[in-house]
Amino acid sequence: MFLPPKEKATGSAVVVVPGGGHRELWPKHEGENVAEWLRDHGVAAVVLRYRLAREPGSPYKIAEHALQDGQRAVRLVRSKAKEWNVDPNRVGMMGFSAGGEVVAMVCNKADKGNPDAPDPIDRLSARPDFQALIYSGPQGIRGAAVTKETPPAFIVVGDVDNAATWLVDHFAALRKAGVSAELHVYAKAPHGFGYRPNKLTRPADSWPQRFYEFLGVEGMLNK
Repeated sequence: MFLPPKEKATGSAVVVVPGGGHRELWPKHEGENVAEWLRDHGVAAVVLRYRLAREPGSPYKIAEHALQDGQRAVRLVRSKAKEWNVDPNRVGMMGFSAGGEVVAMVCNKADKGNPDAPDPIDRLSARPDFQALIYSGPQGIRGAAVTKETPPAFIVVGDVDNAATWLVDHFAALRKAGVSAELHVYAKAPHGFGYRPNKLTRPADSWPQRFYEFLGVEGMLNK
């Protein structure tokens, strides 16, 4: 958890989902660095370590266990809303590469919770209020059905990354469905640039500020 002080909190929260090909996790430049930046700007952040379906000998499946972990994380943040100074209607997700696939699947599922569940956390909605897809993989995106109920999306990718192919198409599908969306394609930026605060030399390194502006446009930063 990376929680801003109460006097600085905007009320928004982000579940940050690192990538790693579902074989491993890269929680620093695709997790903790971003979470610290968000916290310093008044946005609560939680870095999710989800089950890895492609780790050697893993019994897990992406579309089952990684999805469940993403849904549970969103519900958990909402259950802690009062304690963490978070508005339960301003809880979103941000995913990098394989983590972006987890975010996309959670957004597609839009599970609103089971009011009869014995666990009170499972009664809460797992639908994110917004999503950020950072050079996301194709699962949950390519060929997925997009509706007007899909959460508003912020998309970042490099133009030399294969992910640009399906993310540009996804942006077009979002807009066709009437979903608010923002797309940034950075020239000569590769896959996996993440966020490294000690390496801010390229235009692509400024994407967290663009995301913060997106949150403002979507009305997620009003205290």
